[in-house]
Amino acid sequence: MAVRSLLRVNDLSSLEIEALAGRAVEMAGDFASGDLRPSLKGKRIGLVVDDGGWRNTTALDLGTQVLGAHCTEIAASLSGKEAISDLARYFGNWFDLIAIRSPSLERMSELAEAANIPIVNLRTRENHPCETLGDLSYIKSVRRSLDGLTVAAVAPAGNIIHSWAEAAQALPLSLLQIYPRAYWIDRRDYPSPSIECSENLSQLGRADAIVTDCWPEDADADSLQRFCVTADSLDRTKRDCLFIPCPPVTRGEEVSADAVAHEKCVVYDAKAYLMHAQNAFIEAALLGALQ
Repeated sequence: MAVRSLLRVNDLSSLEIEALAGRAVEMAGDFASGDLRPSLKGKRIGLVVDDGGWRNTTALDLGTQVLGAHCTEIAASLSGKEAISDLARYFGNWFDLIAIRSPSLERMSELAEAANIPIVNLRTRENHPCETLGDLSYIKSVRRSLDGLTVAAVAPAGNIIHSWAEAAQALPLSLLQIYPRAYWIDRRDYPSPSIECSENLSQLGRADAIVTDCWPEDADADSLQRFCVTADSLDRTKRDCLFIPCPPVTRGEEVSADAVAHEKCVVYDAKAYLMHAQNAFIEAALLGALQ
């Protein structure tokens, strides 16, 4: 069985993403009813937390254990003195899969290249594939299909929108970045014709789903204030538009408090699918269900 890692959303084909999202929807229902079968019973998962944050890593730990796997946190770092190729060999002695949150996608790619087991990217500073797959799974649970989806990202170039750009290269979806030009993604890295950049917040009216990311640390607050998503912004969107701001959410910056309280804001329900999307990929990678 070929080793399949998940480093970028477009490591997967459109059919694989649709299948994983569908499986995540099934898992969400079974988790809610307490009927998840232990499909990973006896599997050994290594968890490396080499950067901040808690949602993906907690969801990974809980989710794989619910599926019957043994999950162990490893006190290792890709930034230490130990050669990454050595770490890969040692991890392979004890584990069936490694899930890792680390700053560098380049180093994570080096680990995956050297490993004989799957590597799952729980977030780097460059991208965040599981977050996007989780949102796509939730969107599929609501819309039943991802075909023809238009996603607006009110976000600077960074890990969130980079993974949505990866998704736009793999899926028949359109991505619209709405932000000041100085923070647009580099289109040379994401050449898909389905990706657009704009400074016009009224373009939110085209979106089926809206995501946000936090303000850049070096940003001028005055220049970004008009890109704050508010309840008034959401009132002007499609009736069935889904608003999924990426946590941690900072009210008064990328979103207003009334936007988070708006009926179109589904962030709490949507982020539950993070665990199920991660589980869906891990199950498929370890049981040979990927195409």
